[in-house]
Order: sequence, then structure tokens, then C-alpha cells
Amino acid sequence: MKKLILVFTVLVALLTNCRENPKSIQSGSGDAAFQKLSDEFLDGYLAWRPQYAVYLGIHEYDGKITDFSKQSIDSELIRLKTYEQKFSAIDSASLSPEMYYDLRILLCALRNEIFNFEDLQIFKKNPLVYFEPSPVIDGFLAIDLSLYLNRSFAPFEERIKSIVSLEKEIPGIVTNVELNLADSLAKPYINSTIETVKGSVSFLENDLVDAVKNITNDSLKTAFNTSNKKAVSSLNEFIQHLEKEKLPKANNRFAIGRDNYIKMLSYEYVTISPEELLRIGFKKLAEEQEKFNAAAKAINPSLNPVEVYAGMAKEHSTAENLISDVRSSAEAIRQYIIDKKILTLSSEIHTKVKEMPKYLRVYAAMMDIPGPWEKKATEAYYYVTPVEPDWSPKQKEAWLENNNYYYTDIATFHEAYPGHFIQNIVLNASSATRIEKIFPSYTFTEGWAHYGEQMMIEEGYGDKGDPIKAAKYRIAQSGEALLRLCRFCTSLKIHCEGMSVDEATKFFMNNWHHDEYSSGLEAIRGTYDPRYLFYTLGKLEVLKLKEDYKRQEGANFSLQKFHDQLLENGMPPIPLLRERLLKDKSKLNEIL
Repeated sequence: MKKLILVFTVLVALLTNCRENPKSIQSGSGDAAFQKLSDEFLDGYLAWRPQYAVYLGIHEYDGKITDFSKQSIDSELIRLKTYEQKFSAIDSASLSPEMYYDLRILLCALRNEIFNFEDLQIFKKNPLVYFEPSPVIDGFLAIDLSLYLNRSFAPFEERIKSIVSLEKEIPGIVTNVELNLADSLAKPYINSTIETVKGSVSFLENDLVDAVKNITNDSLKTAFNTSNKKAVSSLNEFIQHLEKEKLPKANNRFAIGRDNYIKMLSYEYVTISPEELLRIGFKKLAEEQEKFNAAAKAINPSLNPVEVYAGMAKEHSTAENLISDVRSSAEAIRQYIIDKKILTLSSEIHTKVKEMPKYLRVYAAMMDIPGPWEKKATEAYYYVTPVEPDWSPKQKEAWLENNNYYYTDIATFHEAYPGHFIQNIVLNASSATRIEKIFPSYTFTEGWAHYGEQMMIEEGYGDKGDPIKAAKYRIAQSGEALLRLCRFCTSLKIHCEGMSVDEATKFFMNNWHHDEYSSGLEAIRGTYDPRYLFYTLGKLEVLKLKEDYKRQEGANFSLQKFHDQLLENGMPPIPLLRERLLKDKSKLNEIL
């Protein structure tokens, strides 16, 4: 059962300090007015999303929560549209190149928000928006109790007081959710929300209670027990509401449609038609299958590729050594990046590999990175879920096989080195502007991490003179690429061509080479996260940018310099990065 941690991940925050190393730019006549307007906008934006501020380390918002009443949601939409009009009316000629760059990042983020509120009607159509944020939902739920357990940014009792304040609001959130939702909802949304909220109940009843059991303040313990029981009760009642009131009226209208899909792409500055993207996706999928098969043949030509792929899983750590082996491997990967000059890393940049907290063990691995304003709890953790001691021998072996040596290294590429950890830490320390730091695009964040998997293999990681072992790394990386390519194709097919969940499940099974259960979960995610095509789209955009930059630089090309420049300019839609890195303006629109 999923242990839901209610996460707020809206992609905006208020930066309170200046850039560390401002770029030397010529100021435009309209720069000051733009900066004043953007600060004004961000003040209100953050006020509606206090939990995200906590995530970023702005702790005057501790214990506060978003108002999800219909009136509040409607007011925020009006505010978003008002500022979109104000920013759109700015004369771009009055801005310096730097501010014009930031204006476009801001407008893309704003329009994407309005798209979610108004076109997709997420608060009306999808209950998951309140309980399990994803990129399609853009993380509007304001409760992430794990923030108060994972990071010691305040004394423990103070953090528990914030948890109590948040728990007190859960019954009100549930009431507002029931009032906001349409009478008939898409069945995958309902079923996913039921499982998610059951996980939340389990977390509140078990993990959270266990985490606070040693509180010595009697009045605080009483307040926690009261708020926790009421929160659990209200969530259980909501589960019953979904099961009794919503499931009987469920529909299968989860596709956002071609027109909305085109809008969604446009907020990443992608103007390629869905039909052309699908053609590209199938072509890349076929090419990746050939790479997968070639690697399998190099390993064992007498077996079919899927058997070779499955057989590799037997090469894994032990239950006792899983965490320490990942820790050692992560350090080796970090050192490889330094030695091969793949990107610039200072000696201070490290992440600590630790055992996943019990309440987060729905995930196999994940990064926990401090926000840019965090002053006290500044550690970064790479969490890995261990083998549970009470599992059966079969369960233990299955978990270790899923986390075999090759997969865990590919996961480390994605999550830590050179993926999300490096991406965020380097950006936080860079001279990027506040807007560049606080508006990450899906294509760049996931595209960079997914690109890192392939790039590290191409740069020779795992190739120590043993062709069989090198081929095993290639097929492990290819397996992850096949997953993301399947997401790419099914997203387009589901939302533009009416592919069903069952059809999508079979597509994953046939092309990703995994079981029906795992494939079904991926298919269901595709119904509420059409943006999960951005893993592959972003990777392809980075690869094309690297190809064009390499051609431009010729003999002077440096992979390290390319990566450093890529990471220090924010996390914008990748077409904007092309403007920063490429000199030939006629090539800017050739994103793939």
C-alpha cells in the first residue's frame, strides 16, 4: 500500500537575496519596472502556496496551508490571469537580454498554471491534485508532513506544532475537495486517489505516530493525538465518499485532447505537432530496441534479449550491504565525473547516501535536497529503500533483483550524479537570476537527469575492459530509455488518439519488457500525467543542443564547459537555453 507523503511542489518561490555573481549585462529601461512587478507577483504567489516556501527553506510559513475553497481557487486564477496580462503587455525592447530571458520563463510558468486551473480544470476533475502532486497537477496540495520530520530546521517540538497545525486543516481540505469536484470523474483518477489516501491514512496512523512517540511535552502530545485522529477520520470518510459516491458514476474521459496537448507543449516552447512527435517517438523506440537487442547479444547470444535482461538482475548486493554498496558506488560515480572532466564539481559537493525513512519507502530511491534558502538543515540525502527484515525470502530476493548493481548505478546517474542533485546544487550556487532558479521546466529537469543516464554510459562508465560487463551497463541504461520512450508514445496516444488504459498497458509490456502490474501502473500514470513524455523529449532536446554546440565549437568543444553552461542558466524550457549557448540564430528552432 502506498504511504502517501502529501507534497507541495508548485514551481515558484520568493527569492530574498541577490545573485551571488551577477552577470555583466546592460540594463534596459524597463528592467526596474519588470523586477518590481515580478516581486509583487511572487509575494502573492507565495502567500497562496505557503508550504512550498517551507520546502524552499522560508520558515516564516511553517505550519501554514493553502485555502482550497472554491472562492480562494477562483480568486487565485483571477490573480494569475491579471498578472499574465501585465507581463504580456511589457515592451520587450525595453528590457535587457537578461530580463527578457526571465520574462519568457515567467510567462511560460504563468500560462502553464492558468492552463491547469482553467483548461484542464484540475481542481474540479481530478481529486489527485489535492493528495498526490505530479507534473500534470503541478503540486497544489499544501501538506508535506515529511518536511517537518526529515529536516531539523527547528527544534523537534516546534516542528511537531507545525504538524499539528497542518493536521487541523485536513478536515477542511476534505470538505472543500468534495465541494469542488465534479459529479462524475475519470475512473483512473478515482482509483488512484483511493489508494493514495489509504496510504496517507497508513502514514498518519503508523509512521507519524511512531516518529513523535517520544514527545515529553504532555500538552503537545495531547494536541497531536487529537489532530491526528481527526485527520485520519476525515480521510477515511473521504475514501468512503469516493467509493460510494464517485465510483458508481465514474467515466473514462481522462484524455486532455489534441488542442490542449498542443497548448501544453507550447509552454515548453515546443511547436512540433503531436503527429510528428509520435512519428519521432516510434522511430526512437525502434532504434532503442535495436540497441537493447545488440547489448543482449553481446552478453549471451544463445538467449533472447528479455531473458538476458532478466538474468542480469541476479547480480545484486546482499540485504546487509545494499545501502553501503550504493554509497560506495555513488562516490565512485562522483569521482569518475571529476576525473573525466564531465562537469565541474567542487570538493564540497557531496550527497549522503542513507537508508530511506520508513514513511517514504513507497519509493526505491529518491533525492532530498535542501531548498535555496535553507540555512540550518542544509544536508542533501540520497535515500535508498533497504530490504525489510520481516519480508519473506522471495520478497527479499525480488527487491534485491530490482535493485541490482547495474540498475542502482543508472538510478544514481539520474537522481544524484550528474542528475537532480547536481542540477539543483549547481544551480543554487550559480549566478542565475531568481526567476531562473525558481521556475524549472519539466523538460529540462527530467530531460537532464534522463540524458545523464545515457551520457555517462557513452562516456565510458562501467567499461573497464570487460566487454560483457560494459554490455550489461548498456542494456540497463537501454531498459530505462525504453520505459521513457513508452511514456512518450503512450502519452501522445492516450491524450490525442484515444488509447485506452488496457491498450497502454499492453504497449508497455511489449516494448518495456516488464510485467503487467508495473506496466499497468505506468499506463494509469499516463492518464493524469500527459507531461511524462517530457523525460524523453527533454533528453532529445539536450542531445540536439549538444550536437549543435559541438559543431559550433569544433576543436574547442569541451563536454565539461557545455554541461557547466547548461546548468548555470536556470532550468528553463530548453529552446531558451539554445539562445544562450548557440551563436547561429538560424538554428534556434531546430530543437530535435
